[in-house]
Amino acid sequence: MAVIEGRCPATGDVLVVEAKSADIVSVTRRTTRDSTMPWLVPGLVDLQVNGYGGHDVNGAGASPGAISDITHKLATAGVTTWVPTVITASEEAIVASLRAITEACESDPLVARAVPYVHVEGPFLSPEDGPRGAHDRDQIRPLDAAEVARWTRHARIGYVTVSPHTDNAPAEIARIVAEGTLVALGHTNASPQQLLAATDAGATLSTHLGNGIFASLPRHPNQIWTQLADDRLAAGLVGDGHHLPPEALTVMVRAKGSGRAFLVSDSVALAGCAPGVYHQPVGGDVELDEAGRLTLVGTPFLAGSAVNLADVVRYVLGHTPFGLPEVMELASGTPARIIGDSRRGRIQCGAQADLVLLDQTGGVVDVLRQGSRP
Repeated sequence: MAVIEGRCPATGDVLVVEAKSADIVSVTRRTTRDSTMPWLVPGLVDLQVNGYGGHDVNGAGASPGAISDITHKLATAGVTTWVPTVITASEEAIVASLRAITEACESDPLVARAVPYVHVEGPFLSPEDGPRGAHDRDQIRPLDAAEVARWTRHARIGYVTVSPHTDNAPAEIARIVAEGTLVALGHTNASPQQLLAATDAGATLSTHLGNGIFASLPRHPNQIWTQLADDRLAAGLVGDGHHLPPEALTVMVRAKGSGRAFLVSDSVALAGCAPGVYHQPVGGDVELDEAGRLTLVGTPFLAGSAVNLADVVRYVLGHTPFGLPEVMELASGTPARIIGDSRRGRIQCGAQADLVLLDQTGGVVDVLRQGSRP
């Protein structure tokens, strides 16, 4: 039996939570207030992680051991659920990453419970500079539901990010959705009409909205307005201070409304590393500056982020009007619903015992992962 206690962000009451094995078995609420106690919140749920702590989900470094190490390092930071993100590559390389993730889940129950499924970001993206971002132009290819179906033989694919800029996009998206995989729109130069057609065909997510797009857009209409306005799309937002200015992040969350926006880290293997120029097997030469901004060398284009989701929570708390209850909905409640798991993102009996204590600034004080401390 493990016990953890802290203040409820919504009421200020003290919550005392008992966990047995991986489950919450008791939640007791005390109406006494103690402003010195940390906040008690559900474990963070990150739907977009390319790598972390020197380990990569992609390329030759994508091994079962790397997936396990990422899982345990993220848990110590308060990220108790994460979705490995496999990016644009040859089908052979994508499958190798998928197999590594599946092997890690099969060999370690802690990893299996922390990783609900996989996100494949590409290779069906825009080939144009700007929307393409750091994805390998040579591996960009036409949208193909048959390839997605082949991936599912090697791992559970939760969602795939595509650019619906081709005439066949609606039909291919419909086929992917019919087979049980969610479709997200991103890294796209698609017109507003093409985006609407993709959503009509079944797309339900926007990947890191406001990024993976041209640096300059028409005032209106444009791809951002179209996706913001469509309530059928839930939008992932990278809140690291570099992908989106705090004002843009604030407006996007407000425009999307409750339950239709969520925070992601979009972290890469260099997250947590020292500033400098690095050569990555996936993405090539990148530069991590003193402020934590990661770009392709010689360009303004971002190459992922160098933070984890707990860092994002702390940034959003300090730079937007949103309070802790709203931020936790963005970082835990809504993403848990997107992965379809009612046992995550909440503090109640029967839920998975993923719990985090946060200080007044949002810094992680303590973590309970699946009923025990990582």
